[in-house]
Formats: sequence, structure tokens, C-alpha cells
Amino acid sequence: MSKSSGGRDRHPVVENATLDINGFLKLAESFIDVANKANKRVNATDLHKAFLWAAARYNAHVARVVLEVEDDEAFIAEMTKTYQNMLRQHLADPAMKPGA
Repeated sequence: MSKSSGGRDRHPVVENATLDINGFLKLAESFIDVANKANKRVNATDLHKAFLWAAARYNAHVARVVLEVEDDEAFIAEMTKTYQNMLRQHLADPAMKPGA
């Protein structure tokens, strides 16, 4: 993936989404921008944990209120698998290497 592609070469999980791929990536990039701005005053290791906690909190809200999930463990397994796949894609991205 080229450094300038902004992740557009990857295929994030957007099944059943109302956003098209460009809308999805634009939204995701807005969260990355928030993280980059916060990283000017907050240590990256603290920041990534705060984002992960916030994502878990928001996903719990969606599970309970929006999706009305009945099987918590199945939802957790699905979300965990999705996160693992996304993280593997990003870690394999050559643009993620120091100095890239």
C-alpha cells in the first residue's frame, strides 16, 4: 500500500454498512485526526488505550441499544475477530514502518 493511499488499498469490514467505502474511510480518518491532535499532549501508549476503551464502550452501547444483542459472548467473539483482522492489515502495511 502506498503511503498516500490512506488505507484505501485495504478492505475494512463494512458489511451491512450504510456508508460507502470512501465515507467509511473518511469517518475513520477523522478519528485518526483526533488521535494525532491529542498525541501532541498525551503519550501515545495512554492515548491508544483510551481509544480502545472508548471503542469498547461505544460498541457496548451499539450492541445493547441499537442491535439489541442477546448473546454477549457471540458479539464479543465477532468484534474481537473483526479487530484482529483490521489490526493485522494495518500492521502489515509498509507505511506503518518507522521512517516510512
